[in-house]
Amino acid sequence: MTRRKFTSKFKTKVVLEALKERETAKELAQRFEISPQQVNLWKREFLSQAESVFTKEADLPRARPRKRKTGC
Repeated sequence: MTRRKFTSKFKTKVVLEALKERETAKELAQRFEISPQQVNLWKREFLSQAESVFTKEADLPRARPRKRKTGC
């Protein structure tokens, strides 16, 4: 059996449904054809990173500008 890859859009959809708490992880897993453990893992990951959504740009580490190659 090969591992399935899920898009971030799909994961977000699952997590947002889980956060509503209208269905159990088991029910969501059945609906989205994934395991209940996967629902809970994505929810934990989402919540642990949620604060970064509201982080000011000035607080984020800046990427170093790329050096331009000149000449051929």
